[in-house]
Amino acid sequence: MNSALNASSLNGVVVLDISRVLAGPFAAQILGDHGAEVIKLESYDGDDTRAYGPPFVEGDAPYYIGLNRNKQDLAVDLSKEEGRQILFRLLGQVDVLVENFKLSTWRKWGINSPSELAKKFPRLIHCRISGFGEEGEFGGLPGYDAAVQALSGLMSINGDPALDPVRIGIPLVDTTTGMNAVIGVLLALYERERSGKGQSMEVTLFDTALGMLHPHTSNALNGGQSARTGNGHPNIVPYDLYPTRTEKLFVAIGNDRQFAQLCEVLGKPELASDERFRRNRDRVKHRDALREELVALLSHWDGRELFHKLMGLGVPCAPMLSVEQALALDHTATREMSAALGPYRVTGIPVKLERTPGSLRLPPPRVGEHTSELLRRFGFGDEAIASALESGAVKQQ
Repeated sequence: MNSALNASSLNGVVVLDISRVLAGPFAAQILGDHGAEVIKLESYDGDDTRAYGPPFVEGDAPYYIGLNRNKQDLAVDLSKEEGRQILFRLLGQVDVLVENFKLSTWRKWGINSPSELAKKFPRLIHCRISGFGEEGEFGGLPGYDAAVQALSGLMSINGDPALDPVRIGIPLVDTTTGMNAVIGVLLALYERERSGKGQSMEVTLFDTALGMLHPHTSNALNGGQSARTGNGHPNIVPYDLYPTRTEKLFVAIGNDRQFAQLCEVLGKPELASDERFRRNRDRVKHRDALREELVALLSHWDGRELFHKLMGLGVPCAPMLSVEQALALDHTATREMSAALGPYRVTGIPVKLERTPGSLRLPPPRVGEHTSELLRRFGFGDEAIASALESGAVKQQ
């Protein structure tokens, strides 16, 4: 075990990731980035995301590559009784299980309720990820990011108010569900230090979508109304994308002082004392009139020059860059947010702990790449491994 892993926060924690597609694999990857030993248990066909391309790198899509580093891979046929026995034997030794199987699948495997796993394996932290949970109007239904964006209201507040609502351009519900899963796992690990007991937990895409809808949910629950404001903000003005002479600039004013500084720099300080714009609540009411004023003033400025000038004064703003431009920034390199793992290019680790930093150790694995090695690590002898390979219960790449 290398020194980077020894120093990581979750060194010694063993995670079994039997989830597929996005939220679960992303959660397990975050745990792996911070030192957990993550075993990805896959079917022989592999995770669906391996085929989500082009492009492809060494046969796998970047969609898969971005969610499955710092893992070892064990290929098991869970349709076979011998394959399921391998799964249950592993559950008696790992700390965390991350899964997103349908309840009907668990029942087919002899587990009537996934919560039984934490009772069967008392120290196991069982993280279940689903679309809607098992109870209620939508209980047991499959959950997909874009569909949940539509159902939760998240899509309704995104896009140009004059056009149809627009899906947010990343699988935001899935990734945030993965982050919530990590928070839940860490909370359960912390609690286990006191009680010595594991527990089951459930994170759903639907709950996550509603939970992230601030301030729209809070507005709607407290006498306001949700509204689509395009790039603008329902509660803060100016907080929008504006054209300049050279490029588009997002201006994100957070208080009246920043607004006064913006007006000073733009050469019209009297705007800040105009009764229509003096306070944020006034600016929200007169947002269209203020936008007209700002568009006229900003049309004379070089966007990049204004960005540096305003940010130097503590006035938040930013030029609108493409993904490729953002990845090419010097600051991206400074923050170590782009890296290589063999032939793969990956994003860096966003949570940077000082004493126990995360690390990029293992490239995304091939299906069954570590099968024999992992079975041996969990106490299977050579004869048992050979039998499992011969029966087709497991597969070695």
